[in-house]
Amino acid sequence: MPVKRRLALIAFGGNALLPETQRGVQDEQEKNAEKAARLIVHIVRKGYELIIVHGNGPQVGNLLIQMEEAVTKIPPYTLDICNAMTEGSMGFMLERAITNELRRRSIDKDVITLITPVLVDRHDPAFEKPTKPVGPFYTRYRAQQLAREKKWTMVEDAGRGYRKVVPSPKPIDIVPKWIIHDLVEAGRIVIAAGGGGIPVILNNRGLYEGVEAVIDKDYASSLIAREVKADLFIILTGIEKVYIDFGKPSQRESPGLTIAEAEALLDEGQFPPGSMGPKIRAAIEYIRAGGREVLITDAAHLKAALIGRAGTRITA
Repeated sequence: MPVKRRLALIAFGGNALLPETQRGVQDEQEKNAEKAARLIVHIVRKGYELIIVHGNGPQVGNLLIQMEEAVTKIPPYTLDICNAMTEGSMGFMLERAITNELRRRSIDKDVITLITPVLVDRHDPAFEKPTKPVGPFYTRYRAQQLAREKKWTMVEDAGRGYRKVVPSPKPIDIVPKWIIHDLVEAGRIVIAAGGGGIPVILNNRGLYEGVEAVIDKDYASSLIAREVKADLFIILTGIEKVYIDFGKPSQRESPGLTIAEAEALLDEGQFPPGSMGPKIRAAIEYIRAGGREVLITDAAHLKAALIGRAGTRITA
């Protein structure tokens, strides 16, 4: 009888390749991809087939700034196309770095980047109230002009200028989920749904149509993990473990949670929407759908977390 492969999905933010402390030049991002590749190959050496989902917030932001600076010379692209562009560029950097790391370790394995449309509901309430700021800061005059010409929703951002805000709808289907499944079953490492994927809706004719929106990568990762029945869902974040009363004198670490405990803490407001909240919700959704285990930790502690010596594990 053939041995069933264990499958892990790892999700990490776009700041893993472009931290706030760096200028964001290509050389820096390539070196960061090499660091990420060493961690990723460590998971492979633990015996897992692997799907990788990365964020792209800083990268899309930079691309939107570039397009605004060149707006009088080159027509700008819509946000769905910008998502696709960064999914491709970041995927290439990661794919090359992982392939080279596999070659250094004499591991015969292929890596593939999949540009990933993700379906959202065109009637999602998020479309009625855009909240996710993207792109550059604008002057009041420019913001008014863009709101008038492009029908963008513009909001003032803490006195620093005006920014475009877009909806952040929940993902309901990964369009190429069977392609991802088949590639993983064939032993490929798959980089998919970068930045949460490219948001698409089904229009009145039943055809896919890109929309100006942002999908939370943790929710997209959870959906893929459920669809392909991943054994382990790894969420890399900025802290080693989940903490209760984070930042307060009563702060305490939580090495393990059941989903009942996680839901209760979420209801108490322990995990804010802008930080740990989406990660905990994504973990709960994955476990509720039959997933086995979620591991939340940071890059520095991932190796120890994989053997139960760090991080927070969420189980049924």
